[in-house]
Amino acid sequence: MSATAVHSLWTMAADPIDKIDAPKIEYGQLSPTLIVIGAAIIGILVEAFVPRKSRYYVQVFVSVVALAAAFAAVVGLAAGGYGTTKAGIAAMGAIAVDGPALFLQGTILLAGVLGVFTFAERRLDPVAHGNRVDSFAAQAASVPGSDSEQAAVKAGFATTEVFPLLLFAIGGMLVFPAANDLLTLFIALEVFSLPLYLLCAVARRKRIMSQEAAVKYFLLGAFASAFTLFGIALLYGYAGSVSYATIAQVVDGTIGTVNPALADTMGNDALLLIGAAMVVMGLLFKVGAVPFHMWTPDVYQGAPTPVTGFMAAATKVAAFGALLRLLYVVLPGLRWDWRPVMMGVAVVTMLGGAIVAITQTDIKRLLAYSSIAHAGFILAGVIATTPDGVSSVLFYLGAYSFVTIGAFAVVTLVRDAGGEATHLSKWAGLGRRSPLVAAVFAVFLLAFAGIPLTSGFAGKFAVFKAAAEGGAGTLVVVGVISSAIAAFFYIRVIVLMFFSEPRPEGPTVAVPSPLTMTAIGVGVAVTLVLGVAPQYFLDLAGQAGVFVR
Repeated sequence: MSATAVHSLWTMAADPIDKIDAPKIEYGQLSPTLIVIGAAIIGILVEAFVPRKSRYYVQVFVSVVALAAAFAAVVGLAAGGYGTTKAGIAAMGAIAVDGPALFLQGTILLAGVLGVFTFAERRLDPVAHGNRVDSFAAQAASVPGSDSEQAAVKAGFATTEVFPLLLFAIGGMLVFPAANDLLTLFIALEVFSLPLYLLCAVARRKRIMSQEAAVKYFLLGAFASAFTLFGIALLYGYAGSVSYATIAQVVDGTIGTVNPALADTMGNDALLLIGAAMVVMGLLFKVGAVPFHMWTPDVYQGAPTPVTGFMAAATKVAAFGALLRLLYVVLPGLRWDWRPVMMGVAVVTMLGGAIVAITQTDIKRLLAYSSIAHAGFILAGVIATTPDGVSSVLFYLGAYSFVTIGAFAVVTLVRDAGGEATHLSKWAGLGRRSPLVAAVFAVFLLAFAGIPLTSGFAGKFAVFKAAAEGGAGTLVVVGVISSAIAAFFYIRVIVLMFFSEPRPEGPTVAVPSPLTMTAIGVGVAVTLVLGVAPQYFLDLAGQAGVFVR
C-alpha cells in the first residue's frame, strides 16, 4: 500500500471528529468532596516537606479544617435547596446531588471529625523515650520487633501519614453514596477501601495481629471488588450503559434508542440478574451482612481501635447509601426479584450477629458482631421500598455512627501493661474503679440494645415501622427477637462492669486529652438528644429521603 493511500485513509478517519467537548463540572455542587481530596493531597505534601517535629500538628489542623469546611459546604448546598427542589445530576452524569447524598455526606464528615480526634489522641500510653505516643506504629514499614522498629520508637517517630489516608478514605466515602453511574461507584469503592486496608495494618501494639487483620481485609475486599466489577460488566452488557438512569429505563422497558452494537445482548435477563446480584454482593460485603461478614470480627479486633471506630461508623453509612441508590434508582423494576433475597439476607444477618455475639469474650469482637446485627436491622428499612424506608435508614445510620465511634473511643481508655485491655474479664468491676467511664459505656450499650430514650430505640422503631408498613412484617418479628437476644449480651457487659468485684491486677483507665473527651462527649450527647427528641431529625431525614432520577 502506498504512502498516499495510507495518508488518505488516515485523513478520512480523522475528518468526522470536529472537536472534543470540554467536560462541564459543577465545582460548587462537588465542593465537599473536592475540599477533602484537596486536603488529603496537601497532607501528602506535608509528609514530604514539613519537618518531622511539626508534622503531627500540621496534619491534625489540616484534617479538622478541611472536614469542617466540607461539612459547611454540605450544609450550604442543603440550605440552597440542592437536597430538595434543586436536586440534580452533576459532573456530566457521574454524581447525584440530592437529599440522601447530602444527608449521608454530612454524617460521614461529622464521623470523620470525631475519627480525626481519636486518631490524634496522644495521652493514653505512657511517655516513651521522652515522646508522647499515639495508637499507630512508630514506623509502619519496619518489621515488628526488629531493630529498625526499636530505633524508630527511640527516636520518637510517629506515623502521621494516617491523617491523609483518613482524608482519602473519607473522600471516597463522600462519592460512594452519591455515585450516579457504575464506574464512579467502583472508583469510589477503591478510593475508600485502599486507605482502610493500610490503616488497619499500622497498630502500635499487637502489630502482627494488626497486619494479619489488614491482609484478611485486603484479600476478602479484593474478592468483593472483583465481584462488583464483574457485575458492572454484565450490567453494561445488559443495558449498553453504565449510567443508573439508562439501566433503569432498560429494566422498565422505557428506553427510546437502542445501541445497535449491543442490540443482541440488551434485555437479556440472565445478564441483568447475575450482574445485579454481583454488584449488590460487593455492597453487602462492605456493609458486613451475613454471609459476607467473615472479615468483620477479625479486622475490628486487629485494627487500631480508633481506625475500627471510624471504619465501623463511616463505611456502613457510605455502603448503605450506595445500596439504597442502587436498589431504589437502578433496580426498582426488579423489586420482586431482589426483595425476597434481601429479606433472607436480613434475617440471617440479624440472627447470626446477635447469636454469635453471645459467645464472644473480647469487647472489640463483641462490638463487631453487634455491628453485623445492626446491618440486619438497617436492611429491614432498605427492604421497605417506601419513602419512609429511605428516611428511617438515613436516621438510623446517623444515630448509629455516633454511638459506634463513642463506644470504640471508650474502649481505647481501658488499658493494662500490654496496651488496651479488650478481654471482657478485665472489664469486671470497672464501674467501681471509674464510674464515669463505665456509665458512658453503659449509655452506648443501651443505645445499641435499643432501650427507650436512646437514639438506638428511635432508629430501630423507625426502621421496623417502615418495614411493617412496607409489607415485611416477618422481618419485624425476627428483628424484635434478635434485639432481645442482643440486649442480653449488652446488659451482661453492664452487669459485669457494675456488679462484679474489681480484680487487684485489673486494668487502669487512662485520662485522655480533650480530643477523645470531645469524641465521647459528642457521642453521648447525640445518643441522648436523638433518643429524647428525635422528631426534628426524623423530619430532616424525611425531607432528605427523595432520590433524584
